[in-house]
Parts: sequence; C-alpha cells; structure tokens
Amino acid sequence: MTQTIELPLWVVVIAAIFAMIAIADRLLSPAVRWFFRRRVNQAIDELNTRLQLKIRPFGTTRRAVLIDRVVNDPQVVDAVAEHSRETGEPIQVAMARAARYAREIVPMFNAYAYFRIGTRLARWIATALYRVRLGYTNTEALSKVEPNSSVVFVMNHRSNMDYVLVTYLASSSTALSYAVGEWARLPVLQTLIRFMGAYFIRRNARNTLYRRILATYVRMATEAGVTQAVFPEGGLSRDGRLRPPRIGLISYIVSAHDHVSHDTVFIPVGLNYDRVLEDRSLVFEVDHQAAPVSTWEKSTRTLAFLFRNLRLRIAGKWHRFGYASVSFGNPVSVDQFLADHGVGKWAALEEGARDRLTEELAHQLMRSIGGLIPVLPVSLVAVALLESPDQRIDRLHLKARVGALIDRLIGAGIHIHVPRQDRDYEIDVGLRMLTLRRIVTEEPDGALVIADRDRPLVSYYANAIQHLFETI
Repeated sequence: MTQTIELPLWVVVIAAIFAMIAIADRLLSPAVRWFFRRRVNQAIDELNTRLQLKIRPFGTTRRAVLIDRVVNDPQVVDAVAEHSRETGEPIQVAMARAARYAREIVPMFNAYAYFRIGTRLARWIATALYRVRLGYTNTEALSKVEPNSSVVFVMNHRSNMDYVLVTYLASSSTALSYAVGEWARLPVLQTLIRFMGAYFIRRNARNTLYRRILATYVRMATEAGVTQAVFPEGGLSRDGRLRPPRIGLISYIVSAHDHVSHDTVFIPVGLNYDRVLEDRSLVFEVDHQAAPVSTWEKSTRTLAFLFRNLRLRIAGKWHRFGYASVSFGNPVSVDQFLADHGVGKWAALEEGARDRLTEELAHQLMRSIGGLIPVLPVSLVAVALLESPDQRIDRLHLKARVGALIDRLIGAGIHIHVPRQDRDYEIDVGLRMLTLRRIVTEEPDGALVIADRDRPLVSYYANAIQHLFETI
C-alpha cells in the first residue's frame, strides 16, 4: 500500500482531466442546468405576455420525459402487449420498438430556436419568394377564443411552403406544433424541425402500435393545451382541388376532449399561391402515374431549382413568385359542435357513432377551409383562360371575363384580394406569371394561348378556386 508507482506524465494529465470533468459533472452541472433552465423559463414567461395563445408547460417539458410518458401510457402498454401476441415478438423487443416510435414522433421544442431563428427565417423566406398578404380574418371572433382552450389550426395543403407561410403569419400570436410528413426527415432539417416543436408522422402507416403511440402523443398535447396545426387532407393536392379529409389526427384530437375541462377549438385556414414551388412535380405524378420519388431525388431537384433561381437573381432577371395569401376563418368549438348534435361526451358514443360524428366534423372543417381559400391573380386568369371556347383569347376579352368572375365572387360575399385595388393590374400580374414560365404564349395576332403540355398546370391553378364558383 505504501509502494511508489511511477506513471508517465501524459497518463497523469489525462487522469486529472477526467477527474476534473467528473467533479464538474457531479457538482457544477446541476447548478448550471438549473441556471439555464431558469433563464429559459423567464424568457418563455416574457414571450407569453406578448402571445395571444400561450406556450404551455407541456411544450417545454424535457423530451426524454415526454417519451417516457408516452411509452408508459396504459393504452400504449396494452398496445405493446397486443403487438407481442400478434407478431410473436418478445415483450422487451416490442417495448423497444414502441420507444423507437415515440422518439421518432415526440418533438424537442426550443423557444429560442422557434422565435429567434425559425420565425425570422420563415419571414425571410416567405417575403423573399412571395408578396405575402393576409386575406380574410375575423379578428373579433378569434379574440373571443378562451385563452386556456386547446387551439388547432386546420388548413389545406398546397405546398411545403405552407409550414413556412403560416409560421410567419401566426408568429405574433402563438407557437405552432405541426404534424410533418416523412419528406422532412433529412439529417439536419429534421433536428431543426423538431426544435420548432413539430412532430413527424408516417401518413400511410398501418401499424397498430405506431398509430396508438401517435394517438397517445396527440392526445397528451391536446390535453395540455398545445397549439397545433394539421392538414386534414393528409398530403399535397396533386390536381389543385381540395382532397377529402382524413379523420385520423382529428379523431385523436377530439378523443382528448373528454379528459379536460377546457374547450377544444379548431380554426380553419385557407392558403393559396400564385405559384406553387412543386407544381410541375405534383401534376406530373397525376398525369404519368409516376412511381414515388425518393427523398434524395427530391433533394436534388430542390437544389437544382434553387441554383437556377439564384442564377436568375444574379443576372437581374428574377421575379418573385407573385402573391401568397392566408385567410383565417371563424373558430369551430368542439363543445358547441357536440351540443348542436345533442351529445355530452365523445366517450359516451359507440365506436361507429363516434367515427360518423368525427367524419362529419372533418367535412365541416373542410367546407370552411374551402370557403376561405384566397382568390389570387393566377387562379383567376387560369379560370378565365379555360372557360374560353377554344382556349384562345385576346387581352381585352380576358379582362372582361376576369372582371365578370370577380363580380360573381364579390356578389356572393367571397373575400377576394385585388392588388392595389386595380383589376387591370391583377390581370397583368396573373398573366405575367404564366407568360414568364411560357405556360401561356402570346401569338402575333395578340391571342393568348395555353401551351399544350401545360394545360394540366393551368387546370391545377384554376382548380384551387373552382369550387367557389360551383357554390354560387
């Protein structure tokens, strides 16, 4: 015990460094973590004084704690046991699978990343690409939403820019937790998206265990009052029309309603663009019944698109992609919806009746969204071009036709965005977007003609508002 041991100096130095790290971890880390946690909480409290819909404690809970809560939820434990019986997997393997699904779904909301990075980046991207306009909004009705309500924004899905656009326009009121598809699960992007409070979902998953875990997380978030944003269509529209709603996420949200004292409120949101970044890819998928495109191929196309537009900008030939607009509709209260149908609690209904009522709610929300979709220049011009008998029309007749369409919409009480309150300018803007892309060409005699290969593309933009004319 008293013998002398000789060690090389480098071994002693390394041992001393590890000893200091261990001491710091044991003694200093808890205090440092507490200090930073307190600063974060102070920052969130300050943010909440400015936000209409507050950031709830659930949103700032450590991700590991949320994952543990989801995995150990009684419904998930039962689902794990059922999965083990059906597949023959050992219960430990099934539980590990459940934990993997939970880690895939649960976000890691970071208020600094959301408000200091995310919203500023969203504003920069949105305003760099589009002339962003707020369409219809019933400020009085929105202000009457109870502060402690669970608020869910439900919107049509036109583009992957939807996340960016709504985040920017809603940033002064709330932090949104999105349900994001697998397209965004790229190494760096998925981390940033999780920091923004979004959670990933496999839209076409048929795995019962996965669906139970997703339902559990959504239920917990709704019970805790987290402000969420979902796309009932479940994916991007390929032909420009609204797709039938999927009731999955909506059913998970309303299932939480019986477990809380506060109301759940859906806010319909309608979006539209003069140019959808993915329009050609979406239309191509419809026309050619194309096989699913890999994430790598999508990333390559995106980079090529960005490089091409950067080159145009450097050359001074680049134009913004027209207008992008968002309209916010009247809130739909789940309490009021149930009262209108003479129902006290969702849980009191049989499964079939619950599904039918949820589907009715989903279709009601989609009708509200459809009535909110902003009427923008390109969509109006596209409708007018397709309505011409031989799809050839001169500028004078085009202006007359678009003017008649505008009068019909205004007469029906539909909100329409007329840039600069100048109808001629609106037509010029819409037509310019189509001619710059050579979708429409002007012949020597002055006739405007749709390029044969781009007729589906013109239909895509017309379909965005075509349903409005079917109801008036």
